[in-house]
Amino acid sequence: MTLEETHGQEPVPAGHEWVQGAGKALQELLASAQRRGCLTAGVYESAKLMNVDPDNVAFCVLAADEEDEGDIALQIHFTLIQAFCCENDIDIVRVNDVAKLAVIVGPSEESGEPRDLHCILITNPNEDGWKDPALEKLNSFCEESRNLNDWVPTITLPE
Repeated sequence: MTLEETHGQEPVPAGHEWVQGAGKALQELLASAQRRGCLTAGVYESAKLMNVDPDNVAFCVLAADEEDEGDIALQIHFTLIQAFCCENDIDIVRVNDVAKLAVIVGPSEESGEPRDLHCILITNPNEDGWKDPALEKLNSFCEESRNLNDWVPTITLPE
């Protein structure tokens, strides 16, 4: 699937109940992963992690605002990340609102600086028995979306 093909797809309207549920589930998953230390933010940091330990990545979020859509370098990174995720059976979604992600995820714990939220990875924690219901719900959402030929569905985060 090419970038043009994914941009040509129309996302399921946000009014659909299962899409709204996916937005809430993503919000819960991000908060839970942040608390557990299972969240990696940033295109470069995510690429490093996927290169070193792809089996540990459970979920991927790509985020871009309207002004980011014209950033060719970012779109190339997204295409490469999407290809890697598809090749490694990692579920992936897009989000159109980086500001909402920033509210959920917050600033970097080390420096307190805003972080690059264009790519967020959720990794499996060291605890063997961690089963997050929000992750399971998002995995189901991604599977349903693939059945509708939407390989990288867009999720709208709740207000």
